[in-house]
Amino acid sequence: MRTIFKSIFASVLIFSLASCNDRLEGDEILSTEPLKIDSVKIAQDTMDIYTTQTIKTYSQFSTQCEGFYGYDYQHVAPLERKVISYKFKTSASCGEVATRVSQINFRPQQTGTYVFRFWNGKDTAGANIWIEKNIVVQ
Repeated sequence: MRTIFKSIFASVLIFSLASCNDRLEGDEILSTEPLKIDSVKIAQDTMDIYTTQTIKTYSQFSTQCEGFYGYDYQHVAPLERKVISYKFKTSASCGEVATRVSQINFRPQQTGTYVFRFWNGKDTAGANIWIEKNIVVQ
């Protein structure tokens, strides 16, 4: 039970900390929804414990009416993480679709091979699709 509470608390905290005020003043947020992560860039697939590296995710937004809202960063197991990105939609008129980058700062607290799964949408049957990346921590 304590582990579940910690996971939920960590997810909410990271989701809150990762939120970004990407919208223009005066535009009302109409909704938030999961956002497909198109690609992921991890600078180093091997790193030292207690160091920090930035993990970049790339997604497409409609300019002027959508923006990055935050991440749901789930600790699924000690060395497994699931990352779902969220966008907001405002009342502003939408423009062209553009790719934007968002980032997570990863600072591991134990050694081992971390498995990251980034949400990449759903297939035709409705099953989740994940981009999987590994980082070895020494």
